[in-house]
Amino acid sequence: MSAYRRIAVLDIGKTNAKVVVLDSATGNEIAVRKRPNTVIRDGLYPHYDIEALWDFTLASLKAFASEPGFDAISITTHGAAAALLDIGGRLAMPVIDYEHEYPRDISDAYDALRPSFDETFSPRLSMGLNIGAQLHYQQTAFPAEFAKVATILTYAQYWSARLTGVVANEATSLGCHTDLWNPKTGAYSSLVDTLAIRQLMAPIHSAFDVLGRVLPDIAKEIGLSVPVYCGIHDSNASLLPHLVAREAPFAVVSTGTWVINFGVGGNLDNLDAKRDALANVDAYGRAVPSSRFMGGREFEILSAEIGQVSDAAAHAVIGDVVTKGIMLLPNVAPGSGPFPGKVSRWIGPEAASCEERYAGACLYLALMTEACLGLVGAKGPIIVEGPFAMNETYLFLLAALTGRDTTALPGSTGTSQGAALLTGIRPVSGTGKYFTPSTIPGLSVYRKRWYAAME
Repeated sequence: MSAYRRIAVLDIGKTNAKVVVLDSATGNEIAVRKRPNTVIRDGLYPHYDIEALWDFTLASLKAFASEPGFDAISITTHGAAAALLDIGGRLAMPVIDYEHEYPRDISDAYDALRPSFDETFSPRLSMGLNIGAQLHYQQTAFPAEFAKVATILTYAQYWSARLTGVVANEATSLGCHTDLWNPKTGAYSSLVDTLAIRQLMAPIHSAFDVLGRVLPDIAKEIGLSVPVYCGIHDSNASLLPHLVAREAPFAVVSTGTWVINFGVGGNLDNLDAKRDALANVDAYGRAVPSSRFMGGREFEILSAEIGQVSDAAAHAVIGDVVTKGIMLLPNVAPGSGPFPGKVSRWIGPEAASCEERYAGACLYLALMTEACLGLVGAKGPIIVEGPFAMNETYLFLLAALTGRDTTALPGSTGTSQGAALLTGIRPVSGTGKYFTPSTIPGLSVYRKRWYAAME
């Protein structure tokens, strides 16, 4: 049982940021404010609008301080971001947008110096999805600015440092495909010495640590002086409630901009770096085999093209989609996922209705998820959290394809609730919606044809 009545969580995703207040007695969300996470495209390179996020954070904390009130702050953010501070604790360089592409010569130079997959279990990803690649780019392209860097922080810990003045790094953020972490030893990889940045890396703290109370000027502005927890990478925040509540083996499909698939209870032996399989590091410092694709971004693109379709209407035409062979091939969002280098295309969509195309898109997402779960050797029941947990067509198809019981946890607070759990708040007490495997005539043949069409 938490010592706190209510927890405020700063939850910064790639697409949106929010401040949520959760009740410690139930784990339920009782207040929320949201804003887009915007990217500024001038200056050295595209970067996040940090000051807009900071103003939003303070305004939200101030608004919630009196009603409903909160007793502690926890933090969770997307990965693939680092904050570079100068000697005064200010940003020495902007926090780079991980979707920025680097010049080919710089990327090639990084490929030659990064550690092997056997050391980091971090695949070489596109753009700036490896933090090591970001740091190498910033060092190489902007040496004068990088020379002013005194401290390097993982992203969630930038926000805890800004609130408390205490700098830290943390294993879940270091262990999510950064190239900077060795999950088997639980320590930095050789890359920090290759880049000569070891002396710049902030001390490592547990996600469960209280770093301090909010700084006096912040306490005065928001009207409360409360403790701030170190914070956690968002996908690992989503995983944490299940680690507390369940026995391995099981799989967690954490959905947002990215669909992150965790094979809890699996091992690292058969991970394929070329197919976006990797090790994440959980809140307890343990390596968890994982795989991913940019499913939320893909579904957003597809929904804009297809238009609004109800789950009931899509469900009604699943049989027609399978029989007609209406299918979508990877990748709608290029640069990641289990089928690298593939270019998306529809097969047989010319006469397809909006409902059939929507059902075909859901079937595509379910096939991609099934492939990702196979890459990590996931066993046991499947738990889906985040936005896809509200897509019943996808959930029905995922259970049918995998032949495994699937539970949907449709609350919007998967990451926020996991971050609050760092403080001792109990997991959400509500029950999910269950999908048992159904037999869909022709589905196994459809799956074979889908794979064959990619060859």
